[in-house]
Amino acid sequence: MLNLFLSFAGIFALICLGGRLLHRYFVYIPDPRRIAPKAAGLVSVDEIVFKAADGTRLIAWYREAQPGKPTLLYFTGNSGNTADRASKIKAIGADGYGVFMLNYRRCGGSGGNPTEKRITADAVSAYDCLRGLGVAPRDIVVYGESLGTAVATRLSLQREAEALVLEAPFTSVVDVGKLLWPLLPLELIMTDQYRTIDRIDQVDIPLFIVHGGRDSVIPLYQARRVYHAASEPKTLQVLPRAGHNDLFEMGAWGQVRAFLAGLRPEPVVAEPKVRAGHPIGLEAAADASR
Repeated sequence: MLNLFLSFAGIFALICLGGRLLHRYFVYIPDPRRIAPKAAGLVSVDEIVFKAADGTRLIAWYREAQPGKPTLLYFTGNSGNTADRASKIKAIGADGYGVFMLNYRRCGGSGGNPTEKRITADAVSAYDCLRGLGVAPRDIVVYGESLGTAVATRLSLQREAEALVLEAPFTSVVDVGKLLWPLLPLELIMTDQYRTIDRIDQVDIPLFIVHGGRDSVIPLYQARRVYHAASEPKTLQVLPRAGHNDLFEMGAWGQVRAFLAGLRPEPVVAEPKVRAGHPIGLEAAADASR
């Protein structure tokens, strides 16, 4: 019996060791192909090449905002590259908003290998690059999608921005991983944990969360936990029929667009006063009151 127990313990230890060494292959699924924005059907988008803090080459796609509109500093999910989100960039740009979308390391021509420490540092470099393009902090909205929600949350604590938008956020990668491997001690195995739940209460800018009611990758209850842990002002919008990868197509952008518009409401113009059937302009009204 003791030998059997030791055998099982040894096998379990090997599984944990293998998980420690290989877990990043499950967290990051990059597409390294470098694709030009025009090849993806985006004629008004530029490829921006800049350096990370450690000198690694990073590539982002940038569409300039129309006057009076903010720019979304966009951090993607764990797979693919910016070319996979060309339709998102097109929809955002069609409404006049700017987009600066980062290719993580090993994605879309960016160099290096991804880790939580490196990607969160690269997010700061992306922000600083966007600032170098002339975009003011008050015109930057930090936007995260799936894995990018953790990146965006952390950046919002390091740099000034107008608001934070989280599309399909999770509490931590550990909690997501336990949905598949509930018996493994992932807290000890995983180096990259992206613990949004530990940081969200420190965010002091307007927060907007959108999540799918049918999300089978990141369950809705995790988004609700993030929302309840966050400070005001905050909004949670649930799209009942949306899953994880179709949120944008199921109306998420319309909800986000309404939130962004609410950050900058149109000024209210006072109606001119009327006397004896004739309008009085503001200056004339002031004279009449003297």
